Amino acid sequence: MIRKGFYKPFLIFRLFFTPFSIIMSEIKYYSEEGLQNLKDELHHLIAVERPAASAAIAEARDKGDLSENAEYDAAKEAQGLLEARISKLQDLVANARLLDESKIDTSKVLLLSKITIRNIKNNATQVYTIVPESEANLKQAKISITSPFAQAFLGKHAGDKVDVVVPAGTMQFEILTIER
Repeated sequence: MIRKGFYKPFLIFRLFFTPFSIIMSEIKYYSEEGLQNLKDELHHLIAVERPAASAAIAEARDKGDLSENAEYDAAKEAQGLLEARISKLQDLVANARLLDESKIDTSKVLLLSKITIRNIKNNATQVYTIVPESEANLKQAKISITSPFAQAFLGKHAGDKVDVVVPAGTMQFEILTIER
């Protein structure tokens, strides 16, 4: 005979001992290139780095007494960090959503928009692509959607003038084109 409320302690136990990252997994959006980069990194870590870490532990173990073996401790710590990175990447890939660029509206600035802007003060033009945070790379002119600079342009149309607050004050830009 099972008492009423018998499973409640087990549910509480599971809630407290479930890793926080599993409870708080969130969906993130990626371009095809960004998602492929994540998958490639994950494959490299599993296929190349994990066996190398195991080999380093085995080599350190062969050197003698484990209680005084700093090389063994370092190899075990490196393996732990590697496993944490693999776990994080597996979670990211599992919760990743691929953005279909063909269905994105090109009349206004959104995620994956390639915008050409002109600084009104000095007439300098710049081209930026607004990407997910994990794909941001200023050298490639890819700015994060979470950055204040990109946030100022979101939802705006070609021809709009946009005021962007920067540490030196406020800069005014004009959106010349929006592409995909």
